Amino acid sequence: MYHTLAVLVENSPGVLARVAGLFSRRGYNIDSLAVGRTDDPAISRMTIVVEGDERVLEQVSKQLHKLVDVIKINDITANPHVDREMVLIKVSADNGNRNEIMQVAQIFRANIVDYGHKNLTLECTGNQEKISAFEEALRPFGIKELVRTGKVAMLRGAKYTNINKTKEED
Repeated sequence: MYHTLAVLVENSPGVLARVAGLFSRRGYNIDSLAVGRTDDPAISRMTIVVEGDERVLEQVSKQLHKLVDVIKINDITANPHVDREMVLIKVSADNGNRNEIMQVAQIFRANIVDYGHKNLTLECTGNQEKISAFEEALRPFGIKELVRTGKVAMLRGAKYTNINKTKEED
């Protein structure tokens, strides 16, 4: 089973390396990782997707808590949440297939972010299944380059993950 962890860390040099090293030393694979600053510039948030059972999750959480830079860890897998990934895909495009590619982009609500004589670069955001389906729909046109972000996730509704709170705020 895949688990989505929201991890608040100090925004300081080397934190990402220490977290990634922890997973590596324990033999756990990070399936997805996205990191960025929060509204507080001293704090960053990591969204980490890791595969494993409850024992693996417990071990990962215990080891993460030992790192001095880690402030808070939340497994949001079982909670209602919104998650998104983004992909940029450069495909071969000529006058013969350009309109068809643009139709695929429209179906997936993707944007054309670069237009070249022989290619188009498209951007699409959505959940993992949508991004994978978009990639497969463009594969017949000839994917020249593809880059995909890790998952970012946030609890739904009035609930949020913060340093002091993980419950609803009035």
